Formats: sequence, structure tokens, C-alpha cells
Amino acid sequence: MNVFLSDEQTEPVDAPGLRRLAELALDFEGFPPDTEMSVVLVDEAQIARYNDRFMGRHGPTDVLAFPLLELRPGAVPVRTPDDPPIGVGDVFLCPAEIRTRAEAEGYDYPDLLFLMLVHGILHLLGYDHDEGGAADAMSQREDELLALVGKVV
Repeated sequence: MNVFLSDEQTEPVDAPGLRRLAELALDFEGFPPDTEMSVVLVDEAQIARYNDRFMGRHGPTDVLAFPLLELRPGAVPVRTPDDPPIGVGDVFLCPAEIRTRAEAEGYDYPDLLFLMLVHGILHLLGYDHDEGGAADAMSQREDELLALVGKVV
């Protein structure tokens, strides 16, 4: 898996662990080894600008996912040998916002950071949480992926 991780903020993070989780998640979902995605860690001001510009929401948020393809959960795109690698999209995380949420809700900050990454990746792969059944499936998949790296949130 080709996971590009850019850390453009100041909160401490386990960058190698985040990259490894993204690789494991894509592999677990059945994507080919040359699949590409980006994880970008940004501060509150930058995520607030993206949230406003792309989502029409004001203020910072913990995670934003920008898929490149319209995927269905569990369905890997079919490619021919001459096709370029599959690029699934970008996940933007705001560790400062995640830390604030962790403290307010009684979570362990590193565990919640990993959960938000998985949450964003699943959005790239077509999972959603707008409906009851879909939300349950997404939550179950989050738990399964976090278990790959020994995390339980």
C-alpha cells in the first residue's frame, strides 16, 4: 500500500502507527498492494477552512474524508493490468480537535486519533453512518480494523 502521510501541525502523533493502520485497513478491505491514499494532519485553522469550503460547515472538526471514487462498502474496483493504481482519496485529521474531544468525552487521545483515521478511511471506501443499518456496519468495521493494531475504543 502507498500511504502518504503529511504532518502539518504540532500535536504529538504516532505517524508510523497511523500509516501502518491505513495500510492494514486497505489490505483488510481487499485492495491491491499498490493502492494509494493520503493522510494529512492539520491544525484547527486549516481544518476549519476545509470544513467551511468543502462541507459548508463553520469551525474546526476532527476528520474530513475526500474520496476520489464512488465506492460501495466491500467492493474493490476491478482494474486491468494497464490501469494505474487505485487512488481512494485523502483523509484530513485535526489532532488538536481530536485531543479536545478525547478529553471532553473521556477517551484516550491516541486511541481516538486511530479511530478517526479508520472512520475517515471507511468513508473513502463507501461506508456511511447516516442510516441505522449502515451506521452499525460502519461501527462494526471500525472495531474490526482497530483490532488489527490492538486498539479498542
